[in-house]
Amino acid sequence: MKSQNKSITIGFDAKRAFHNQTGLGNYSRDLIRGLLQHFPQYLCLGFNPKPSDLDPFFGYTQFKEILPESWFGKTFSGFWRQRSVLGQIKAQNLDVFHGLSGELPIGIEKLNLKKVVTIHDLIFLRFPHLYSFFDRKIHYYKFLHAAKVADKIIAISDQTKKDIIEYLKVDPSKIQVVFQSCHPVFKSKIEQEKIESTLEKYQLPKEYVLCVGTLEPRKNGEILLEALKELSYTLVFVGSGKNYKNELVQKVKDYKMTHRVHFLEKVGLEELACLYQGAAVFCYPSFFEGFGIPILEALYSGTPVITSNVSCLPEAAGPDSICLDPTDANAWEKQIDRLMKKNPELRKIQAEKGRIYAQNFDTQKVMTNLSDLYQDLVS
Repeated sequence: MKSQNKSITIGFDAKRAFHNQTGLGNYSRDLIRGLLQHFPQYLCLGFNPKPSDLDPFFGYTQFKEILPESWFGKTFSGFWRQRSVLGQIKAQNLDVFHGLSGELPIGIEKLNLKKVVTIHDLIFLRFPHLYSFFDRKIHYYKFLHAAKVADKIIAISDQTKKDIIEYLKVDPSKIQVVFQSCHPVFKSKIEQEKIESTLEKYQLPKEYVLCVGTLEPRKNGEILLEALKELSYTLVFVGSGKNYKNELVQKVKDYKMTHRVHFLEKVGLEELACLYQGAAVFCYPSFFEGFGIPILEALYSGTPVITSNVSCLPEAAGPDSICLDPTDANAWEKQIDRLMKKNPELRKIQAEKGRIYAQNFDTQKVMTNLSDLYQDLVS
């Protein structure tokens, strides 16, 4: 381990941390909070384009929120985040500025500080049909700019590193894989009474199959409906969605599964942890992810995982999880039935191995790797 004693000042693009309640927001909050907890000698500044009711860093005296000062910045918060924030960044005498969601402000390369960007995935290049032409162009320009001007690029998985090299033509030596962890609420054993209360609130049985994530085509929720249509198990989707959710709802009706498929939205963190720990099996049949944080949440929760055998998902799930072809409904049916059907001992063994594997993503390990990266840059 490198020396961690040098105090440094780090600025973060904190838009997602203050305004996004799901994936990128969770990553941003968990990273900043983890750094504040494990390296209190660091001063962390969050550049937030507009006020938020969310206060994720309350009580940390070494965190400071930076909001637009000028009328122009307050009125045009998107432009402030992309360009006019530079004046306030310069005024804070930062050692490092870290873009947490694939972006860095235009012109930041002119400032005397080190620049880091996290790139989570390049799904818009791998699956262009899922994005509009305009969105693809915007994403590509932002990511390419950030990759060029950054002193270091963080990839959240080996798969993402490979994609950055392939699609953005970046020198591999510029990229460092720093895994992410998950919120502490998923790492603590929850009282059985709370779990039962949550299941009662959502009218769920004692045993069910859980799937967590935004309801969109890439997440491939329909394969679970195909797999479970001839079985009798309850399936719970947790996540928001629009058009694809409507398609899933229609399939549920067509398959006459309405009584045993639940769609839940806006579930709080503690209730979500209860749903993970209450589930018999967690399924994540996505076609592609940058990492797949729900898998890690399930592993920490002690819930057996079945996921896809593509992208970084085997990397996230570990050798003792079950990884399947995301297009093979028969395989999913067979493995779900195998774990669910009078097989609590098999589930217990898989859950225990999963918990052990999850320790590779322990928050302190992740934060130490991140801190080492910062220290190397400023030394």
